[in-house]
Formats: sequence, C-alpha cells, structure tokens
Amino acid sequence: MSRTRTAMLAALALVAGASGTAFAVVPGDVGVAAVPCTVDYKVQNQWGTGFTAAVTVTNNSAAKTSWSLKWSYAGNQKVTSAWNAKVSQSGTAVTVGNETYNGTLATGGSASFGFQGSYTGTNAIPATFTLDGVTCNVDGGGGPTDPPDPTGPKVDNPYSGAKVYVNPEWSAKAAAEPGGSRISNQPTGVWLDRIAAINGVNGGMGLRAHLDKALEQKGSGELVVQLVIYNLPGRDCAALASNGELGPTEIDKYKTQYIDPIAAILADPKYAGLRIVNTIEIDSLPNLVTNTGSRPTATPQCDVMKANGNYQKGVGYALNKLGDAPNVYNYIDAGHHGWIGWDDNFAPSAALFKEAATTEGATVNDVHGFITNTANYSALKENNFTINDSVGGRSVRESSWVDWNRYVDELSFAQAFRNQLVTTGFNSGIGMLIDTSRNGWGGTARPAGPGALTDVNTYVNGGRYDRRIHIGNWCNQSGAGLGERPQANPATGIDAYVWMKPPGESDGSSQFIENPEGKGFDRMCDPTYTGNARNGFNLSGALPNAPISGHWFSAQFQELMKNAYPAL
Repeated sequence: MSRTRTAMLAALALVAGASGTAFAVVPGDVGVAAVPCTVDYKVQNQWGTGFTAAVTVTNNSAAKTSWSLKWSYAGNQKVTSAWNAKVSQSGTAVTVGNETYNGTLATGGSASFGFQGSYTGTNAIPATFTLDGVTCNVDGGGGPTDPPDPTGPKVDNPYSGAKVYVNPEWSAKAAAEPGGSRISNQPTGVWLDRIAAINGVNGGMGLRAHLDKALEQKGSGELVVQLVIYNLPGRDCAALASNGELGPTEIDKYKTQYIDPIAAILADPKYAGLRIVNTIEIDSLPNLVTNTGSRPTATPQCDVMKANGNYQKGVGYALNKLGDAPNVYNYIDAGHHGWIGWDDNFAPSAALFKEAATTEGATVNDVHGFITNTANYSALKENNFTINDSVGGRSVRESSWVDWNRYVDELSFAQAFRNQLVTTGFNSGIGMLIDTSRNGWGGTARPAGPGALTDVNTYVNGGRYDRRIHIGNWCNQSGAGLGERPQANPATGIDAYVWMKPPGESDGSSQFIENPEGKGFDRMCDPTYTGNARNGFNLSGALPNAPISGHWFSAQFQELMKNAYPAL
C-alpha cells in the first residue's frame, strides 16, 4: 500500500487540437512550464490514536526568502508538535511557516519538516497543498485515503518527536540520593551486559519487563527505548574492569544465547510501536586499531581478538539479526575523539567499522548511525581554544593535552567522523549520537576563558573544560559533571545527545573485589595508580572507594550533580 503522496503542481493541461480531440500534456514535457512546486507528504508511523509525518516541499518557481505551506484535513487530524517548521492549525486547516534557518528556497530548492499528530477513525492524506497560494495537486499514486504501512521504513531520526524511556530502576536509585530528584526523570540506557540480563538479574527487570514498562510510558506518542548491546567474546580487550563473561572464542554462544534471544524479543509484534535504539558493543572495534601489533598501547588480548575476527563477526551478527525489525535502529559505538581522533586511527577505524557492518550477513543498511563518547568523559565543546590556534608560533596540536590530535572535543569529532564514515561507504543519511552523561565539567574548576599565553601548554590547560589529568583516563573521573541533558537534533548531523551511561553507575572498583559477575580489577580505577602507555604514565584520576563496574556509586553521583554543566 502507498505510504507517500507526492503533490505535484498543476493538473494535466487539456489542450484542444485542430481535430477537436483533447490530449494530456504531462508537466515537464518539452514546451510546458516546469511545475511550480511539489510536496512529498509521508506518514512514517501510525498507531491507534496518533501518527508522525515527514514533509518535503520543493520550490520550482522563483527563489523565495520565506514560504508558507497550507493544507486541510478531511478527518479530525490534529497536529500536536512539530520540528523544523512553525505549524498552526485552525479547524481542519493547517498552516506551516519556515523557521529562520530554512526560509530560503532557491529555484529547485527543498525544505523538510516533521510533525506528530493525533486522529481517530481514518487518517487520510491531504488531497491538496498550496505553497504561497499556488496549488500543488496530488498525483495519481493511489487514493487520498491510502493508509500508511504500519511496518514501513524507518524514520530518519528516531529521537525526533519522541519521548525517551526512563529506566525505573535507575530512576529510583537517583531519586533516593539527596538532590537526585532533579534528574531522576531523565532517560538512560538499559545495559544488557551479560546473558542473564536478558531475563533480569537478582530480581531486577529483564528486557521484556523494560519494554512492557516502555509501552506504559509511551501513551499515545512516540517513545524511544535505548539498549546497550554489550557482551562480545573477549570483551574490552584493553581493560580489565569491564571484561565480560564470554571467552575470546565463544562467538557461537554470543550468537545463540545472547543475540538470538534479544532479537526474538525485539521482533515481538507487541513492541512494534516502540522505537528501539541499540548501541552496539561499546569499547570493542577501536581496540583492534589502537591496541594491537607493535603499538606501545597493544595488549596480548587485543592481538588475539584481531587474529580471530570475533569482534567483527559479533558486531556483524548483531547488526544483521537486530536490524531485521522495522522499529529497531542500530548505532555502532565509535569510541571518542581522544581515542580515534588521530590521523593514524581516524580512517582505519571507519574502514574497520565498514568491515564489521558487512560481515555475518549484515549490510550498511543495518546501520542507522554511530555513537561517540559512550561511558566516557570527553567534553562536548571546548570554547576556549580551537585546533587552529597557535601560541608563540606553536600549534595547539603540539600541546601535551592535544598531542597532535585533529580534534579537541566530541562535537567536532562526531561531525567529522560522520563524514569519514559516509566516504568509507556508509549511507549518507546516518546520524550520530553523543553520550553527554558525564562530560559537563562544570563547577568551580570550569575555566571562564582561555588560558594564559605564556606557552601553548598554559594556554590549553588553562582554558580546557575537560579537567582530566590525561585524555586516556576513563575510570570514575574526579571532578566530572553531568553534561547536556538528553535532546533530539541538537546540531548538524547529530541525531541526539543521550545519557547512554546511567550516571552513578561505577566504571570499576578502586581495588580488587571478589564478585560473581566476572568483573576484573583494572588499575586505571585505582586513584594511586601512576599509569601506563595508554594514559601517558599519569595518575589515573579515579575516585576512591568505588564498587565494581555497573554497581551504584553514590559519591560519583553526587560529584556529577555538583559539577553539572549546564548546572542543575
């Protein structure tokens, strides 16, 4: 069934010939003026009482500096919210005006916007559109009441026009903290970090329980559920605190006992109305670029995983199986700027991601986008210096902090890496997510302006928001704060800022703690540790008295709230 209606200007012109017979002249034929406008109106998702739609208007007449699109509904449809345009409604009549940033419509230029609406009964596609008073008539592609395909193609950005699931287990822990109610209603990721998590651990909620709760939270609107798929064989080969339950060779167990059960649950028609976002295997693929071979950061475990290919096989299998459901959106973990922002890591990482995304039956069409900074601390935007600055004739890239990296923050990195991924062969419509759960770096230590111009190091260190001792430090960082609150469409190429890592959950224990979860002890979580090649042999910067990874760490939660930026 047709899910789209292209409104193309001008009904076919009937021209009388010399014989008196009539014939149709198709717009666009030689000698006929080009159609002044077209409108593409797509119902993307529809449920019992609501729907979302995407509209693209194309101007084929003289260039415009502003525009107004109008239509009327045949039924009781009501626009409830919109993005990328100003939408008003009076009765059945809808009027759409441009925003300041998309008012210019060159000849042949287009503008796109979306909206969420409600309805009862039928949801007929509008029969007629006008652009600045000029009619754009509907073509013959099906009747005006063609219903949308409920299993139709994925929306461009699942976060647009949607709420995001609030994990009640995390929310309760946050609310129990002094001051925690200020953020306990924020959406966070649900981590499926072992096979047992699928059904729930120690009486906690399993995947179905979370999805059932998400249906309650959804109501009549759209809702995104964020899952972290995180259980590769030989997981986190360069870290110990987050090593997983599966050994380096247990790829078949990963497929049959972990991915297959998750895929079966996500394919349940009961959950077809949810938008499910999967973060696919954080801290995995970049390790094969940066921590193998002759590099000083190499580990034997990462060499093993590079040799057996099970990271690529696991990621490819997950993309293939989980991406089958039309309401599932896969985002591959793409490290962060302080990991793969260097020239010798940047393009090779994109190439490796392409390899994984075309393995085990997966294709690039199974990848909706990528996520950066998951569970990390890299600042979203450094405003006090840029990569192009120099002090005393020395580039910022020569500073000990930047150390020849091409990027100084996550936003610039994510946007540039997106372009690299498209160049490497991923679809041009991919979007990026940035985890901002712990990269605010506010509080009293936040610099108010650039550092002193004494030399390039005082300039960078005095002005940088990210207060870590070294950019390679990743465990329970002292001084960190909550970052930007989750939001959709915050910047070009960015689908959303997200809190994929739930604030307050430990990265790893400060000392060895016996546990039944297979969690190791990593010295990078020990505040007394003086480092290794991956953090320039600096102190770890970790908070003391931390529990094992994933467990609640009250002191960290309080520190994150205290140093939040924007402030709470």
